[in-house]
Amino acid sequence: MLTDAALRMLIAMQLMSFRVRSERGQTLAEYSLIISAIAVAAVTISVITFREALAGAFDSASRCLDGSCGS
Repeated sequence: MLTDAALRMLIAMQLMSFRVRSERGQTLAEYSLIISAIAVAAVTISVITFREALAGAFDSASRCLDGSCGS
C-alpha cells in the first residue's frame, strides 16, 4: 500500500514536470510575438515621425539617379 502511494506520487511529479517543460516553448513563442509587435510599432512610429525627411531623401536620391543632382 505504501509503495502504491509512493508510485502514484512519483507519477504525479513526473507529469507536473512534463507540463512545465512543455510550456517553455509556448512562453518563448509568446515573448517573440510581443517583441515582434513592439518592433513593428517602433518602425511604424519612426516612419510616421520622419515622413518628411524620408520623402526628401528619396526625392534627392531619385534626382541623382536622373543625373540632375547638384554635385
